[in-house]
Amino acid sequence: MSRKPEQAQPGQKARLEILFDKPQLLGKLFGEFDRNLVAIENRLGVYIAARGNRIQIEGEAEATARARDVLSGLYNRIAHGQDIDTGSLEAVIAMSAEPTLDGIIRADVSQPPEVMIRTRKKTIVPRSAGQSVYMRSLASDDIIFALGPAGTGKTYLAVAQAVSQLITGSVDRLILSRPAVEAGEKLGFLPGDMKEKVDPYLRPLYDALHDCLPAEQVERRIASGEIEIAPIAFMRGRTLANAFIILDEAQNTTPAQMKMFLTRFGEGSRMVICGDPKQVDLPDPGKSGLADAVNKLDGVEGINVVHFTVADVVRHPIVGRIVEAYEGRHA
Repeated sequence: MSRKPEQAQPGQKARLEILFDKPQLLGKLFGEFDRNLVAIENRLGVYIAARGNRIQIEGEAEATARARDVLSGLYNRIAHGQDIDTGSLEAVIAMSAEPTLDGIIRADVSQPPEVMIRTRKKTIVPRSAGQSVYMRSLASDDIIFALGPAGTGKTYLAVAQAVSQLITGSVDRLILSRPAVEAGEKLGFLPGDMKEKVDPYLRPLYDALHDCLPAEQVERRIASGEIEIAPIAFMRGRTLANAFIILDEAQNTTPAQMKMFLTRFGEGSRMVICGDPKQVDLPDPGKSGLADAVNKLDGVEGINVVHFTVADVVRHPIVGRIVEAYEGRHA
């Protein structure tokens, strides 16, 4: 693939040309009925013309440069065997607007990701600069606090990394936990036994698991105890060695629950605590164990804190706009 940029100053019109060296990949790059090209045109305000394996982009200088990076990034991902869907397209477009974040520069958009998570069902790559930072931390740090709004992939990526380590044998168990905090309906009023009462609170964890492992493996590993999904209260009195431990919705823990959970950490384990400090459902939002722990532990050796913003939201683009409307651009 080669590029032939024409000189243009920011704010002026520009025309860029890209020559792709593997024409057989262009069908996936363009998408059915050129829908990927149309999406890039609409999102960035450029005009894209394809002739054979040659693509011309016209528009404002900054927009054409972003469109070039997006197309190059998608092409390189396809060349490395990755599938391109609406979500990954939107993610690459969003990443092209991020000039720098913790050492990740925009040039990375045009290259295949350096970090990825492999599971039984899919290979997961970062969809934002914040996710790149987080995925590197998941692969190296002992205890990670992942803070940020809904839709940034905090829990999903943690589950994917845990599944990857479980299937490669680097941990023996996967333990997923959430606080069972009522939101307008008391647990005692719900039908069923204790498992049936708390399962609705743990459903997002089951969903993430089934996205990374075949259903029969999920059920078999749960039955054997390799995967455990339980409310945080079930963690008391245990030492969790050689395990990957995830606490979701951690903003709804009390300081006492958080201290209890963190001190379960055992030899050969890794722990991820996910939560949104702005979505506390406790009777006293000021008594969140997540905020308390981050204040006390930020900077402690072996503990990393990763902050996500609305720019890292990777669900439908409207989710990012909703978060921004409620909380501001840097939520």
